[in-house]
Amino acid sequence: MENVRRWNYKEIKKIGEGGYGEVYKCRNLITGQLVAIKMIRIRNEVEGVPSYIVREVSLLKELQHENVVGFREVFSIENLVFLVFEYLDIDLHSFISKMVLDPPVVKAILKQILLGLAYCHSVNVLHRDLKPNNLLIDLKSNTVKIADFGLARSSRVPQKEYSRDYAYTPYKAPELLFGYTEYSTPVDVWALGCIFAEMITGECLFPGTKRDQLLVIFSLFGTPTEETWPGVTRIKELALYPKFKAQNLANKFPDLEPAGVDLLSKMLCLNPKHRITINNALEHVYLRGVEKEPLVLYPPSGIFLHILQRSRTLSDIVERQRYTLAKRLLK
Repeated sequence: MENVRRWNYKEIKKIGEGGYGEVYKCRNLITGQLVAIKMIRIRNEVEGVPSYIVREVSLLKELQHENVVGFREVFSIENLVFLVFEYLDIDLHSFISKMVLDPPVVKAILKQILLGLAYCHSVNVLHRDLKPNNLLIDLKSNTVKIADFGLARSSRVPQKEYSRDYAYTPYKAPELLFGYTEYSTPVDVWALGCIFAEMITGECLFPGTKRDQLLVIFSLFGTPTEETWPGVTRIKELALYPKFKAQNLANKFPDLEPAGVDLLSKMLCLNPKHRITINNALEHVYLRGVEKEPLVLYPPSGIFLHILQRSRTLSDIVERQRYTLAKRLLK
């Protein structure tokens, strides 16, 4: 990271890494402003800058919204490409792990993500990789921003089919798990529904492996049929799954008000054609009158923390029993 000094940046510390490269917290030596710099190493220098980097930079230059992370500049040297972003305090995954979110906070965060996503969809951009780690929070302005557009696609480019093999996450929509290559904005709605559920419980809704995820999804929402998802029975893989009946979401999320349960069920509708749109979700009664809330880290303590941990432990036991039963049925 010494190379960034050429562009008047100084490394402070590494804050993330993955298959894409590494992310560093840095300071602009001229303005003193903090930034996040994503360093990507090019594996094959002969072919030049990979198309996925060019695509990400092109999209980032177009996206300008309060709830989308700000892109500053791009520069490169030898086999390294550096993307410079505004620096934000914490990602949603870390935020959830450090505290219990009150209902007004859940609503405020959800609405901001929906606003950012509505903007992306309005300019024909599918994010395709929404997850708590890719949602960043500015604690000073109480603002949530969508980040990491490495897997995003512009639907303005004529392309009937998209890739089916991009990275697996527990937030992947059922149509993608089935291998659909013709999909659209509902995949982002599903992912956000999973994040909504995670904010409520503090736990990932569909943990596990790619092989087992559809099993866990069906055990909660019921196995799809021709009546609920026309055409789904043509997928041979579906015959491998037991015929589950849908559970009552209100029982799984007892602390969520009825309007919230209704919105969650519509965001997590198995049939993508019946899944609620981002704009309709923003108009849902659950989010009516919702404004920004202070996003301050208040970790639970004392007896409340003990109760929370006990509650999550009991919930985990129930989930493990449901998951184990589902796997047995599949054998």
